[in-house]
Amino acid sequence: MKIPKEFMLGASLSSFQFEGGFRGDEDPNNDWWIWVHDWENIIAGIVSGDFPENGPGYWRLFRQDHDLAEKLGMNTLRVGIEWSRIFPRPTFDVKVTVDKDEDGNILYVDVDEKALAKLDEIADQDAVKHYIEMYSDWKNRGKQLIINLYHWPLPLWIHDPIKVRKYGPDRAPSGWLDEKTIIEFVKYAAYVSWKLRDLADMWSTMNEPNVVYEQGYMFIKNGFPPGYLSFEAAEKAKKNLIYAHARAYEVVKKITGKPVGIIYALPYIESLNGEKETLEAIKSYRIYEFLDLIIKGKSVRNPILRKELASRADWLGVNYYSRIVFKFIHGKPIVLQGYGFFCSSSGVSKMGLPCSDFGWEIYPQGLYLLLKEIHTRYNGLPIIVTENGISDKADKLRPKYLVSHLYNTLKARNEGVPVKGYLHWSLIDNYEWAQGFRQRFGLVIVDFNTKKRYIRPSALVFREIALSQEIPEELIHLTHVEPLI
Repeated sequence: MKIPKEFMLGASLSSFQFEGGFRGDEDPNNDWWIWVHDWENIIAGIVSGDFPENGPGYWRLFRQDHDLAEKLGMNTLRVGIEWSRIFPRPTFDVKVTVDKDEDGNILYVDVDEKALAKLDEIADQDAVKHYIEMYSDWKNRGKQLIINLYHWPLPLWIHDPIKVRKYGPDRAPSGWLDEKTIIEFVKYAAYVSWKLRDLADMWSTMNEPNVVYEQGYMFIKNGFPPGYLSFEAAEKAKKNLIYAHARAYEVVKKITGKPVGIIYALPYIESLNGEKETLEAIKSYRIYEFLDLIIKGKSVRNPILRKELASRADWLGVNYYSRIVFKFIHGKPIVLQGYGFFCSSSGVSKMGLPCSDFGWEIYPQGLYLLLKEIHTRYNGLPIIVTENGISDKADKLRPKYLVSHLYNTLKARNEGVPVKGYLHWSLIDNYEWAQGFRQRFGLVIVDFNTKKRYIRPSALVFREIALSQEIPEELIHLTHVEPLI
């Protein structure tokens, strides 16, 4: 199966998960930092007890990692900027014009040249220069670069999750529960896009905002800050994230003129026993509502057109790892254990399919079906598979995982879905949030003690595909994952 020359083939990385590793490179000024260092969290088993300052060290070893990416035939990297590195101190005093409607919704944030100059005085210029140096190194190789502005950590001055958990969001810096975060995020987005506008080919405002509001306020046993159980808070954070994206989209687009999108976590949703209409309602509410609002300007729950939200995405990043399977019992949807994300570590799903070290079922056809579904729903909006990978320390499953998911991506493209690229998660092993170093997602092994890199066999499979610009006949046997039992 041929890969078009213009197809983006590479990997995705983030800031918090990859940058730490050497003394002096730490960024202790964000919510995730204090969250994973909190002894109550560690003792309770909410977080692993591993620390990001012992990570792979991309902040310092970026040239070595870019060398590896280039040797593996990658033409594109999706990378991140850490808000708290750029602004370790508050930006509240930088004045901007904010327009609101009668309901208090933020319709526009104007970050003018005077405000940008003020932000330039507050910003950590060493961090700004280092990001420019890092990403210029990749661009100077003639490669493509996607810069993502927000991948979960918030500056501590805007969100203190330990205080939120102890005292409540009304008595602590509460992050996405406070509409001030929308305004400060837009200032940050405007500033970074102004300083790095010559480097990015494409921009993303956020990575997986749905994970932020779901894991932080609903599924709190999964170890995400602030661990504050409240469905009302989840809805409030969701709304503020939607408006933050829309307003940031506008300023980044105005400053750079480049395509601006959003990256979203999208499992494939299916049912074992029909109930098609109810399943579609679940998708519309739980999976697609955020995207419906910023693309269509309305959703099932919000059917009145919101012009200030519509058409605020030039492209959509799809992060796909597995599926969620429902069974309807007396008309009520029940998430089934033993399928998709709800399997045992390194086990076998109830369908007989192998599962990752994380306990996620390998289900490559779900990516094909998802891409087709998105294409139908959003009428040809350009798509990039921005994350797809597997926790597989032994590298037994990754070769087949990689080839089968890339095959299904290209299959959807060949059937008319405007898929512009496939970016593997990830190039090297990383710090996996609350899981620490337990999960290994890299094509390249990282010895976290020595920081040495070692290529896994799956990396050679990636290289063969990338350099030949096709899935060659010799690898076709890896395109399908067969049940083990």
